[in-house]
Amino acid sequence: MKRLNLAGYAFAAAIVLSGCTVGPRYQRPAVTAPPVYRDAPLASTGASAATASVEDLKWSEVFKDEQLKKLIEEALAKNFDVRIAARRVLEQQAQVGMTRSKSLPSVSGGGAYSAIGIPTEALGDNYASTFHGGGFTAAGSWNLDFWGLYRRQTEAARAELLATEWGRRATLSSVVINVAASYIQMRTLDAKLEITRKTLDSRRESLRLINRREQVGSATMSDVHQSEQLLYAAEAAQPSLERDIREQENGISLLLGRNPGPIPRSKGSIEQPDPHEVPPGIPSQLLERRPDIQKAEAQLVAANARIGVARAQFFPQISITGLGGTSTSQMNKLFNSDASFWFGSASVSQPLFEGGKLRSNLRMAEETKQEMVLAYQQAIASAFRDVSNALITYQKSKENRIAQEKETVAADKSVQLAHIRYDNGGSSYLEVLTNDTNLFSAELNLADAQQQEALSLVQLYGALGGGWK
Repeated sequence: MKRLNLAGYAFAAAIVLSGCTVGPRYQRPAVTAPPVYRDAPLASTGASAATASVEDLKWSEVFKDEQLKKLIEEALAKNFDVRIAARRVLEQQAQVGMTRSKSLPSVSGGGAYSAIGIPTEALGDNYASTFHGGGFTAAGSWNLDFWGLYRRQTEAARAELLATEWGRRATLSSVVINVAASYIQMRTLDAKLEITRKTLDSRRESLRLINRREQVGSATMSDVHQSEQLLYAAEAAQPSLERDIREQENGISLLLGRNPGPIPRSKGSIEQPDPHEVPPGIPSQLLERRPDIQKAEAQLVAANARIGVARAQFFPQISITGLGGTSTSQMNKLFNSDASFWFGSASVSQPLFEGGKLRSNLRMAEETKQEMVLAYQQAIASAFRDVSNALITYQKSKENRIAQEKETVAADKSVQLAHIRYDNGGSSYLEVLTNDTNLFSAELNLADAQQQEALSLVQLYGALGGGWK
């Protein structure tokens, strides 16, 4: 009974001794967030706009196109980067378990049985010719975490697990944004190809009419050649557009985890959220929304914990070792108290001379933390920049799209007037050629402007940290 009491006191003392933890406690670095985003007129339109954010919406609520929704769902389930990121989380979970196990006692057990036969002639008739023996043993050791060495290692491993999880969420956001952007670009190429085909049909008809006029003497061969130039210019644009569409489809296929193949589209124009439904919210909220910022902070927490690991290595390491079991040559007495044995010991190990290794290790941990502080601050500054860039890009792309629409309307009217003047003999066919070329360019530029406006909303949603929820 006294032996059990002593063991209990020793265990309690070990628990008390293992309650100290060296190293700094983590404190989030001070960050000054601007009151509003630069170039954010939506933030000043009302209290609701200043407190809400488009990032609070799920991607399925932001992107209205039904076919796009299906593609995003498939990408989130099958994208290679998403699946790799999920495996990394599982790997880090296992790493946490391995690290945490260092702070717990380790126990091993085993058993043995032996038999030996000796000729009776060597021992005489009064001795047995066969000897049996066996027993069970259990050995245990425990490195007391007096200075928090293993607790800090576990803290760092858990922070790395959190960083890995935030990395996975950042991957989800990136996949959503990339699929949406690629889909918009593909639909824009479709629109430009449709414009090119309509232009080709119009120019083929125009060339046919010019040829008939030349045959009756009301047009010249110069007019025919100029009309052919228009036709060939449009024909030259078509193959490159078809190539770009195939490449875009192949890129989306990779995002979906597929082999290259066709991508289904929705009919009509791409449905986009109303601009008044996409307020940026308050800048200070961005710190909690962006997964890359959360990942950078988790890495900072891990770096802070590793300072404690480095400091704990300066202090003595205390370990307890025990061994016990039974051993007997008579198997029926294997579990008798007379056959038991035990052994216990405690040891203390203090580093005396490491050639500056421990100090250099501590200095490296402290400098690594400062590096992570800067990386955390940089991630925040980059996030504010991304949102501001997205806001100004949306505003200016909208202005550009409106201006491009006016230019396209004017170019179309110019083509109509040029044909009237040419048909009435008031101008040469060169004027028709010039105005028709301008209209074709204006229609293609309008498609690009519409694409940029749509992409700017996707860019804003991604900059605000949307897509991973």
